[in-house]
Amino acid sequence: MRIIGLDVGSKTCGVAISDPLGWTAQGIEIIRIDEAVDDFGYDRVLELIAEYQVKQIVIGLPKNMNNSIGPRAEASMKYGEALGLLTGLPVAYQDERLSTVEAERMLVEQGNVSRNKRKKVIDKLAAVMILQNYLDKHAN
Repeated sequence: MRIIGLDVGSKTCGVAISDPLGWTAQGIEIIRIDEAVDDFGYDRVLELIAEYQVKQIVIGLPKNMNNSIGPRAEASMKYGEALGLLTGLPVAYQDERLSTVEAERMLVEQGNVSRNKRKKVIDKLAAVMILQNYLDKHAN
């Protein structure tokens, strides 16, 4: 059963997909979001769900450090609710505090990744980390 993982931001949505057994997460792409014109990238997410025969959606939930739900987490939950309605698939939320910071640190530690290159892959790597954390937490 494949699961799609999403790192939803205000400008981009990083996408990761699990292997068919649900053991590992791989980064797929970054989808552009333009909230000003109500383009949230749903069409592309739906294409990926169909292409990979996804059975569940996992969305990163950027809680505040005190575990409260702020505006960005509320936006992620609305995104998940919309996808749930569009697809009929179950939507789960994975705490993603510091996932982008951790992804950035991993890329910096590699040493050979320029700032511009990091910006281009950071959301996809964060989506991988969100999905992999979810898979590890729910391993049989």
